[in-house]
Amino acid sequence: MPQETVEMPIPGKIISVAVAVGQGVDEGDVLCILESMKMENPILCPVKGAIKEVKVAAGQFVSSGAVGFIIDC
Repeated sequence: MPQETVEMPIPGKIISVAVAVGQGVDEGDVLCILESMKMENPILCPVKGAIKEVKVAAGQFVSSGAVGFIIDC
């Protein structure tokens, strides 16, 4: 099954995670909220599929390019 890896586009702190493993998602759904430079940035799902792995948690600091989610397409 093809997979899509969702990386964090900017460094910051994860404020909330909106999905769980096994959950179905559509393109454009919010996966998490990332706070960077005092702005809350939604990280959106790039494809339709199901969440295989969630690699971030609320309160965690992430760097640019860090893998946040793996999605089965």
